Amino acid sequence: MKILYLHGWQSVPGGVKPSHLKALGHELIEPALPHDDFEAALGIAQAELERHRPALVVGSSRGGALALNLRAGAIPLVLLCPAWKRWGAARTAKPGTVILHAVADEVIPYADSLELLANSGLSPETALITVGHEHRLADAESLAALAAAVDR
Repeated sequence: MKILYLHGWQSVPGGVKPSHLKALGHELIEPALPHDDFEAALGIAQAELERHRPALVVGSSRGGALALNLRAGAIPLVLLCPAWKRWGAARTAKPGTVILHAVADEVIPYADSLELLANSGLSPETALITVGHEHRLADAESLAALAAAVDR
């Protein structure tokens, strides 16, 4: 599956999560996104979305905020500890969005994802996967949950 992967703030393409998805056979588009200019990062992400027309967008932390602000049409979103309260204007997620978040996330409060789901009319029972022990979601259990979310 072709996936647009949007990395987090102070992160780079080729990290643990996108490498895991590549190892599972997915084709990843991983643009390098500027750290300190959200609008420029959004412009790059939107251009990559339009150029490649992926089947799915995965956004991690600030990349999750970028994903929420994309004009992605029917392309589904998988958000990893999305930092939607810190960046961008989007305050809701579209139907079919799946969020992975660790209760013990030390960077983005778990409650932020619950609030995003409530704002969006999405059920935590179907749209939220509680997994991991910290913000990065790079442990084996989190990577397996990411793979399952991508395959939904």
